[in-house]
Amino acid sequence: NRTATPAQVSSALTTAATPNVVGNPGSGSPNRLLYVGGGTTTPPGPKFENTADYAISDNATVESPVTVSGVAGNAPAALQVPVGIVHTYIGDLQVQLIAPDGTAYTLKSYGTGGSSDNINTTYTVNASSEAANGTWKLRVSDNARYDTGRIDTWGLQF
Repeated sequence: NRTATPAQVSSALTTAATPNVVGNPGSGSPNRLLYVGGGTTTPPGPKFENTADYAISDNATVESPVTVSGVAGNAPAALQVPVGIVHTYIGDLQVQLIAPDGTAYTLKSYGTGGSSDNINTTYTVNASSEAANGTWKLRVSDNARYDTGRIDTWGLQF
């Protein structure tokens, strides 16, 4: 409910949770288990992915393609982009989604993530101005020496 106040959200979550089932909840815990529904949620549309490894060399850029076909119209306003990158210093990396028309959407900028290892996350991109069908690319640029890695997997969830 996008119009709910923080107090209303808190109340709704607390009311929907199951009380007194958390083992060793600790002092001050409300001792409630949040109910998130049964079963699995069906993705809203098709998923396209590339699971081939693409090496990320020092001071270089690499692109991994995914070809989308059979999807009518434009991409969604909440296009999900799951990304798995193996790298020993992610602050060196810029990660961009490149649309079929060449438009670049920056998912992660240089410097963010510092000395952390690996990127395993899903980004959300408003790609509603882009045709869904065509070749999309994940572009990863490394701007420093000493740490290398690979694009392990990535995809587009429509």
